[in-house]
Amino acid sequence: MSRTKAGSPPDPRGQERFHEERAAYTVASAQPDLEAGIAAIRETVKVLKPKPGVYRMLDTRGDVLYVGKARSLKARVANYTQVKGLSNRLQRMVSQCRAMEIVTTNSEAEALLLEAQLIKRYRPPFNVLLRDDKSFPFILLRADHAFPRIQKHRGARRAKGNYYGPFASAGSVNKTLNALQKLFLLRSCTDSFFNNRDRPCLLYQIKRCSAPCVGRIDEAGYASLVREAKDFLGGKSSAVQQDLEKQMARAAEDLDFETAAILRDRLRAATFIQGSQAINAQGVGDADVFALAAKGGHVGVQAFFIRGGQNWGHRTFYPRNTGDLDMAEVLSDVLLQFYEEVPPPKTILTDRELAEQDLIAEALAEKAGHAVAISIPQRGTRRKLMEQAQRNAVEALDRRLAETGTKAKIMRELAEFLELDEVPQRIEVYDNSHIQGDKALGAMVVAGPEGFEKGQYRKFNIRTAQTNDDFGMMREVMARRFRNLAENPDGDSGKANSHETVWPDLVLIDGGKGQMSSVRDTLEEMGIEDVPLIAIAKGPHHGREGREVFHFPDGREKTLPVNSPLLFYLQTLRDEVHRYAIGAHRAKRSRAITASPLDEIPGIGPARKRALLLHFGTAGKVRAAALEDLQRAPGISEGVAQQVYDFYHAGG
Repeated sequence: MSRTKAGSPPDPRGQERFHEERAAYTVASAQPDLEAGIAAIRETVKVLKPKPGVYRMLDTRGDVLYVGKARSLKARVANYTQVKGLSNRLQRMVSQCRAMEIVTTNSEAEALLLEAQLIKRYRPPFNVLLRDDKSFPFILLRADHAFPRIQKHRGARRAKGNYYGPFASAGSVNKTLNALQKLFLLRSCTDSFFNNRDRPCLLYQIKRCSAPCVGRIDEAGYASLVREAKDFLGGKSSAVQQDLEKQMARAAEDLDFETAAILRDRLRAATFIQGSQAINAQGVGDADVFALAAKGGHVGVQAFFIRGGQNWGHRTFYPRNTGDLDMAEVLSDVLLQFYEEVPPPKTILTDRELAEQDLIAEALAEKAGHAVAISIPQRGTRRKLMEQAQRNAVEALDRRLAETGTKAKIMRELAEFLELDEVPQRIEVYDNSHIQGDKALGAMVVAGPEGFEKGQYRKFNIRTAQTNDDFGMMREVMARRFRNLAENPDGDSGKANSHETVWPDLVLIDGGKGQMSSVRDTLEEMGIEDVPLIAIAKGPHHGREGREVFHFPDGREKTLPVNSPLLFYLQTLRDEVHRYAIGAHRAKRSRAITASPLDEIPGIGPARKRALLLHFGTAGKVRAAALEDLQRAPGISEGVAQQVYDFYHAGG
């Protein structure tokens, strides 16, 4: 990949991996109309060459409108100046374009991978987008210890070991992991926990670990279990089961009934894993299956994850911005963005021919480091898998459309009940949590048209308010949340894509009149008067669910019928912020429990802190100790003793 500018020679470092700051240049314009967009594109075309690469269209603020790739950048970008040949969607895009950024690549396949990478990064409004979910979970069998650990893993794959996945959800990986522990008795504890055991833990007692930490199994025996686990996860599950059956039969013949019982339980775990596969994928090997359904302008893509002939779950994706695009192009975009996060398997099965299918296979093979075959199954087990995926895609999309219709009705009722000008797209819900003022914090959760936006949640450690003053805490939370917006009412604070620069369409407060007054007065003092505020409080009989009272800023109160779907929705919002606040507060208290006053002394690490506590018993006695007593503590030098004494006796 290389950087090129008008009149500049190619970058000699062209073979290096993509580097954003080096690789891009901008041709800027400022007129907000179609002619200005065409002019900006024509200026870009002048300096382009017929090379493969990726282009980005930017608006007047510099935000990315669209990311595209091309075999010949000059020819592809020039097409956007032929307005009559463009769809209405592309004409809208060109009319908003005021600049372009260009990156040349070594090949079209490399451009395709870079396009997917940049779409995931910038999430442009004119590209097909997958929802930006958390990364998929994997099972990791580590290889950095004499007794390898088996564990769930998300995120970057930096640890040394074997990764198995993806699994469709945390639930599916947890069930499989529990069964694998019963089947192979591999440890799941951390290295520090392992190193500090002097007797077996509970997992050994319930036959989910072989207790290598205390020598109940030797290194060779454990290595044998690891090999069996690798074989099982690698697709040789039948061979592993047959071997277990033989071992159990031999143990029974030798009258070793205890060993036979253990092997029987392990076989049951293997049967559970096999029986939990709702989809028959025997003989398929490693493959992902994708089927697309479209209805009413909405698209659902069903994915099955098959590894070693085992079904590791399925998930439905609902890509956005599909518009008037061909469904083969939509599925192509979905696959490229999906495999930006997940290693491609050797086989990908689709229900239709993809746009640029051969190029996609080439690009994914380059990414995976092995050949990738993309095909439409015609017969046998693979065809049955595809038919099941197609049925699931249609059913999932129908359910989503039904839910969307119901939710749309509820949101319209919400706007009417709370007297909003339009249906809210961003709802922020607030609550406080503390125990008699201790470890107080505020919490914010965010809900949108598609549900809770968990990546937007935020915690506020209470700094200035009296921590037993709920109203004061709510004032502090509101002041900190809306400070940036009050200073930058247009959201231009230099924090692009930050939730701190986004105005909410509705603020929902867990509380009554007092909390409402606190929030209203705080925002008015900041000059913010146009944010809709509602407080939700339980009625006079707190134990009776459904008697919530809704407090308006002008002092009015409203209620809803007990069986109202809108009431259930608002209760769900309130319950979610309550759950998040309590969870955050518990985590804060847990951290505080393990803290020590000695942590505040600079230069005193864990070993010296332990030595002081072992010698004196408590942190209070360390504080009260004379300098001579500190110097006599084992492992404490005169310099460290002086440092501790000076910390507690500053100023004499």
